[in-house]
Amino acid sequence: MKPLTVLGFLGSTLDAGKFDAGRWNKWRPSVSICMQEDLRVDRFILLHGSYHRRLAETVARDIADVSPETEVVPHILDFDDAWDFEEVYGKLLDFARDFPFDPDTHDYLVHITTGTHVAQICLFLLTEARYLPGRLLQTQPQRGAPQPVGTWNAIDLDLSRYDSIATRFAEASADSASFLKSGIETRNPAFNRMIGEIEQVAMRSRAPILLMGPTGAGKSQLARKVYELKKLRHQLAGPFVEVNCATLKGDSATSALFGHRKGAFTGAAQDRPGLLRSADKGLLFLDEIGELGLDEQAMILRAIEEGRFLPVGADSEAKSDFQLIAGTNRNLVEQVRAGSFRDDLFARLNLWTFSLPGLAERREDIEPNLDYELERFAEREGSRVTFNREARERYLAFAESPEAKWRGNFRDLAASITRMATLNTTGRIDSDAVKLEIGRLGFLWQADDRSADGLEQILDAGRLAAIDPFDRAQLAFVVGTCRSCRSLSEAGRTLFTVSRDLRKSTNDADRLRKYLARFGLEWADIRQTAAG
Repeated sequence: MKPLTVLGFLGSTLDAGKFDAGRWNKWRPSVSICMQEDLRVDRFILLHGSYHRRLAETVARDIADVSPETEVVPHILDFDDAWDFEEVYGKLLDFARDFPFDPDTHDYLVHITTGTHVAQICLFLLTEARYLPGRLLQTQPQRGAPQPVGTWNAIDLDLSRYDSIATRFAEASADSASFLKSGIETRNPAFNRMIGEIEQVAMRSRAPILLMGPTGAGKSQLARKVYELKKLRHQLAGPFVEVNCATLKGDSATSALFGHRKGAFTGAAQDRPGLLRSADKGLLFLDEIGELGLDEQAMILRAIEEGRFLPVGADSEAKSDFQLIAGTNRNLVEQVRAGSFRDDLFARLNLWTFSLPGLAERREDIEPNLDYELERFAEREGSRVTFNREARERYLAFAESPEAKWRGNFRDLAASITRMATLNTTGRIDSDAVKLEIGRLGFLWQADDRSADGLEQILDAGRLAAIDPFDRAQLAFVVGTCRSCRSLSEAGRTLFTVSRDLRKSTNDADRLRKYLARFGLEWADIRQTAAG
């Protein structure tokens, strides 16, 4: 066995007593440690103040009487205020750093029964942080007639060694992960592992979290669940604030995010706090963060790192302490390379990055999500609807097959279930209803195929929505030509080969550049998405 060292404070009250034989009828914690039949103490580091030197000498002599093999090492540690947490912790930390601990050859017990409550807390914290490399030691008197020995108990802070505690921790973690999944018994192993990791990060860290994945994969719902879980654990007190960055453009984006002062610009009739300040003490979810401009990205980075930002038109900075979750369906690595996303912001967000798979990658989870959507419909509409067995089997056979595209991911599934539940009149979805819905989904996905012109790769949803169908068709043709050409001039010559002979100036590249500028596009934007 390794030699055992006990470290503890002298108990100025509990270890004290009359300096006569009567003191042996009293339980004295420091002395009782060395009176235990099943605990051999080779060395006792007795911490005490200069004022209690005489008591320390008496306790040392009594320990020598009951345990001659124990070496008592008095160590003077004076405090100006023994109830000042900062002073006590600081001086104990200095002691711990200077003491020649050797856990490879010695065992250590840290006695937390004596000393002020502040000292006991500090010893606990330093032991938990491994500045004091030992186990905690508690002592107490035995019940009944007074006697000096008492009892002792060593506590190992490695909670995994305590079966009942470890089991409860595992159950709590499983419950938290289930909460993040809305109670859905998902079957995809990779997704379940990811949710387990998110649960650990959410509970142990306030660092930003980045959720990547296609539209409809559940980023927004997961962010809200993280917020609700942290609020249940009293880790957040403020609100959940969700922002779709794709809807924020130009000067209005800065004002919406960071607020403005009255009169900062035309139309600023009153102060606006901004979304960041609204999220103070809570959680801010910036969905589609890749759509933010570079200026807003710089301000977001400072707000994350320092908790401060400057509202539009303000002379002084505002503060907000929020947890950030960012979402995107874009490849931020590619955006960093293209210069449209700041590399320092990406580095800050990339500490905890999780990629949510689309529904087509989690087909085994369609069935439990089907049941979840039926429950949501019942709660929302107050009417419970179910499938008959044949209809359920037919729908799942289609939904889990490669034939089902699920381009909108869980949004497609939710809409599909809602349509069938709403159109039924008996409370039971039958095979005919399933047949109609399968046909409807096939038609919708075919329409998506026809409208897939590639513009979504270079324009966000907000800008695409602002283009009328005629201009979109023309722009799609121009973009397709640009992607097949090696230079701006070559693309211009190809597009304007008929009309160029009728004009005096034939600067095709300039003409094409001006056309693209109408839609906020540059040649580089298109070439980045060209095949090969």
